[in-house]
Amino acid sequence: MAGFALFGAMLVAAPAKKPVVHASPSAQRKPAVGKVAPMADEEAVSHWLKSLTPREKVAQLVMVQFSGFTPRPKSREARKFAQLTSFEHVGGLVLINGPAGRPNAPDVAALLNRLQKTAKVPYLVAGDFERGLSMRIDGTTIFPSAMAFTATGDHALARAEGMVTAKEARALGFHWIFSPDADVNNNPDNPIINTRSFGEDPAEVSRMVSAFIEGAHAIPGPRVMVTAKHFPGHGDTSTDTHQNLAVIPGDRPRLEKIEWAPFRSAINAGVDAVMTGHLAVPALDAPGLPATLSTKIVNGTLRGDLGFQGIVVTDALQMTGLSQDFASGEASVRALEAGADVLLMPSDATAAINAVVAAIRSGRLTQKRIDTSLQRVLMAKAKAGLGNPRVVDIGGIPATVDTAENDALAEKVAERSVTLVRNQVGLLPLRTAGGPETAFYILAENRKGVEGQAMAAELRRRVPAAIVIQVDAKMSDTELDAATVQGSTAARYVVAAFASVAAFKGNPPLGGSLPRLVQSLIVGKKPVALVAMGNPYLLRNFPEVAAYLTTYSTVPPSEVAVVKALFGEIPVTGKLPVTIPGLAKYGDGIALPKRP
Repeated sequence: MAGFALFGAMLVAAPAKKPVVHASPSAQRKPAVGKVAPMADEEAVSHWLKSLTPREKVAQLVMVQFSGFTPRPKSREARKFAQLTSFEHVGGLVLINGPAGRPNAPDVAALLNRLQKTAKVPYLVAGDFERGLSMRIDGTTIFPSAMAFTATGDHALARAEGMVTAKEARALGFHWIFSPDADVNNNPDNPIINTRSFGEDPAEVSRMVSAFIEGAHAIPGPRVMVTAKHFPGHGDTSTDTHQNLAVIPGDRPRLEKIEWAPFRSAINAGVDAVMTGHLAVPALDAPGLPATLSTKIVNGTLRGDLGFQGIVVTDALQMTGLSQDFASGEASVRALEAGADVLLMPSDATAAINAVVAAIRSGRLTQKRIDTSLQRVLMAKAKAGLGNPRVVDIGGIPATVDTAENDALAEKVAERSVTLVRNQVGLLPLRTAGGPETAFYILAENRKGVEGQAMAAELRRRVPAAIVIQVDAKMSDTELDAATVQGSTAARYVVAAFASVAAFKGNPPLGGSLPRLVQSLIVGKKPVALVAMGNPYLLRNFPEVAAYLTTYSTVPPSEVAVVKALFGEIPVTGKLPVTIPGLAKYGDGIALPKRP
């Protein structure tokens, strides 16, 4: 259990020790007063290289997940993590939320500080921060989804989000942002990209992607890496790659014109990394071969044709779209053969390392091939400032993370993105006078979540006697029938439906019997205003509604913004970044002035 003892030493709350700092002889002779002089980038890379065994060089290309919480002592999770960090010396960590939910910002930073202090080579730490850090960490700025930014028509807002995300990431000890999403969401039935994309127009997606990258790179200090994903484009599919291999249709000219346009812009903007998707592209390679494992797509198209020379990271190798056909070790070897540099979350990291080491010994992979990727990874660590210091200042977090200025930016995006697609009989804005003349139905996806709480509070604050009925997809038909009766005295209905994309979820319009509830309100002949909190295509399922608003996001700032819009407290100016087939065109949006 020596490994567990070492892991415990990393995580227990003990008196802080000075971080181990490696410097050149000259730097050791003439340190700055009271400090140890940091190593230059090349010096740091050289030092780390000399410290690594051949097996550890392979492990540096592997990134494993952590939850942000300290594992329970002697648990299986703790032992497994200790094996990968203290013995294998994997190169990176990626934050993935587990059953315990999202950790708090200071706790994550403190955990990463403890881990970095004992790492043989400092970890490159990453996160899927597509909506800022709030996607994974509590106590950080809560941004709406990417599509909301395009609805505002303001590229400066995407640039500002990039800056805030990079600042907050670095303040907590993260060096790598798995964002922006460069997919063109031109398939309304896409079950996993949807509002994560900036929209369906390749040119506008390109501009937003570039703006985010420029913003993230604009902050002073060590580099915070950003990632364009999911190459060669995940927008035109109706398959969730967490569940199965997706197929991207179209010939090469169409791919170049649509799917690759944002990636070209990202590369021109200096993006640090590109993430490959588990997507089969018959126009480029064998029909059943994921792009992640395709030499033609990674080395041929991405590195050759598009000229990208940064880090190529795989999407999570444990995803079913890949793992159903390729074991962890074989997938890892093939990904490196194809041109990947970083192996993200193999289902069995030790097996992945074993397989790559065996491939080197057999001659299937060369040491030169490993060293090329290793050099990219170690240089990224050096540019991220990991030569010294490795830790962040916990006390300085409040000055950077979730500040009033950051929150105001998120609120601005949420308000300007609200889009009015339909407004028959002038149903909106609503009148506050007259008591409970409107019944508000809030349809949540999960009764245990916080969806709709901010909206309900805002509604009751404006109209104390308002009929606010909160339901969720887990309710029985009997309960939903009772909810329908509860609002039957009102003259009109507002239905706010939370419909977000998530892994393994598929693409239903709403869960459970919620669609039946909405239809029962529509057939009652009273006007219904439908508010899509998230999926903007929801109108396809309820085309008879009198009014339709969409926010592209389910976060609390969007809840507050849409209530303001309903009552005419803010102007409604958003424009659709997508087409709603048969119902609304790209760029549609009814302007609604602020009520005097």
